[in-house]
Amino acid sequence: FMSKIYIALGSNLDEPSEQIYKAINLIDAIDDLSVTHISSLYKTKPIGKIDQPDFINAAIEVEGDISPENLHAALQDIETQAGRIRKELNEPRTLDLDILLIDDLIMKTKKLTVPHPRMHQRQFVIVPLFEINQKLNIPGIGPINKILKSLPDQGVVKI
Repeated sequence: FMSKIYIALGSNLDEPSEQIYKAINLIDAIDDLSVTHISSLYKTKPIGKIDQPDFINAAIEVEGDISPENLHAALQDIETQAGRIRKELNEPRTLDLDILLIDDLIMKTKKLTVPHPRMHQRQFVIVPLFEINQKLNIPGIGPINKILKSLPDQGVVKI
């Protein structure tokens, strides 16, 4: 059974664009997964903690047969390989990989919530996601084109 999975990528340290492309290659290399669409890169002002470099963000669509838990673990491994250290919320990071959507799945465990709970409030997630699929419907939230229209401008610029 092939799922359609959407993942958000972000980085603002150590050559962020390279971090993003390296991560996409590593995700593509996960067994039983293949990357089917890649958004443009977007430059984004940091949120929360503003005294840090701008972020580079992107979104990808992948197809594959993998459990949400195994995918989450694999993405955390890739973050760790990139030198991600988790200390505080909204801190600068070499790599941030978030599962946004897995088909129409709605799930909530201690480790993982799908759809990503704040994705619809974040222009830096919705803009690249809309670029790769304008027809997406976010379970429990609604169609992506409506979400996009409702978001305030958060300084997301295509590069």
